[in-house]
Amino acid sequence: MSRKSRRRKQSARGEITFQIEEKHPTRAFVLHVGLPPAIAGRRFPSSEESDRISHVRRAPEHQLAEAVALSEALDLEIVGKEIINLSKIHPATLLGPGKVEELGQRLHAVETELVIVNTHLSPGQQRNLEKAWDVKVLDRTGLILEIFGRRARTKEGRLQVELAHLNYQKTRLVRSWTHLERQRGGFGFMGGPGETQIEADRRLISERIARLTRQLEQVVRTRKLHRKARRKVPYPVIALAGYTNTGKSTLFNRLTRASVHAKDQLFATLDPTMRLVSLPHGRKVMLSDTVGFISDLPTTLVAAFRATLEEVVEADIILHVRDMSDEEEAEAQARDVEQVLEELGIGEERRDRMLEVWNKADLWTPETRKRLEKLAARRPNVVITSALTGEGLDTLLERLENLLSVGDEMRIMELKPAEGAELAWLYRHAEVLERSDSEEGSRLLLRFSPAELARAEARFGDRLKKPSAS
Repeated sequence: MSRKSRRRKQSARGEITFQIEEKHPTRAFVLHVGLPPAIAGRRFPSSEESDRISHVRRAPEHQLAEAVALSEALDLEIVGKEIINLSKIHPATLLGPGKVEELGQRLHAVETELVIVNTHLSPGQQRNLEKAWDVKVLDRTGLILEIFGRRARTKEGRLQVELAHLNYQKTRLVRSWTHLERQRGGFGFMGGPGETQIEADRRLISERIARLTRQLEQVVRTRKLHRKARRKVPYPVIALAGYTNTGKSTLFNRLTRASVHAKDQLFATLDPTMRLVSLPHGRKVMLSDTVGFISDLPTTLVAAFRATLEEVVEADIILHVRDMSDEEEAEAQARDVEQVLEELGIGEERRDRMLEVWNKADLWTPETRKRLEKLAARRPNVVITSALTGEGLDTLLERLENLLSVGDEMRIMELKPAEGAELAWLYRHAEVLERSDSEEGSRLLLRFSPAELARAEARFGDRLKKPSAS
């Protein structure tokens, strides 16, 4: 993250001017702290994080790489990275005194300004490490909140970020809580004119949280009204879900020909986007691109973003997009996504309405492709795609159409030439499979969902005929 400052300058003629100076990106050192499973399970016995240590199952190298990618998403300059495997937790600093001193020397040698610790730190641990190293320290939760604060664009997204931020900061009013006094936009931990607000008024935070909660409740009500309005126009909703940076936005753009921001970067998408898509036989669906999940996602953030994630909860079909270019990491990511889906109330009963999209096939080696194609052939809920090249997208659309057609019924309807309004209604509320026109009017072969068939029968009565068995 490069920064700008204004420097006061006086010319030879005595004129006062201000010169904009570009400062260097913040120099960051990334630490992944590995905890043995036995210790990780007891890490925070009274904390909301106690059941969210899912990332301990993953390879430390992958976890470090993810932490570096998260840091780079903030445009930080990474000056060092390291994996530290602990056998014992030190309550005051998490790391042992010797390790803290050793790291302090190394951090100063490379002129580190910010240390990212890829685990949860208690407020005391964060404060003690900052004192020992004389640099700003962010734990994993703080880092994710910082990214969310930078990326959220809609009013709803920014409200959700600020609420999660304040809930996180309630217990750690230590130099980093600054944004309530800022004049500039955004929410962050890494600087700004509010750095002197160490003893912030907790009552002010609580009042702000209460106001944000009320505003978000209104957002939830508004989104429910929007969903209710969409149900009147009978477009099924298909939600893209999955780990961050698995190619959801690229897939969304391919299917909708939209221009949603898609980048090889963690959390490139935060605000939900919806577009209309036509399936092969003309049926229209609403496709929703949502925020990517991540391992050890802060509970406060899951709760704050529930209004956004309700698009997934309410969806008729969920597409779980997976990056299968690294199979071992893909399995760990899938478990993390399933854990979040369960927290959102999407259990086993919804799995028959979920498709796994094994994406990024363009990156597979020939051996990987052969193995995954054989595995996918045995799993009816898997589709292989490359959102980048378009491979498999026709198959994906056909599978979506087949899923949505379960329970549909066929009817035949004959209309007179003057019944234009009735014809338009049928095109809006049914899938027109065949149409033949003559001087007497039109004959339509229609496919209805159960709900729309009930509406059509109420409107047209016995004019709707079942196709003959022949």
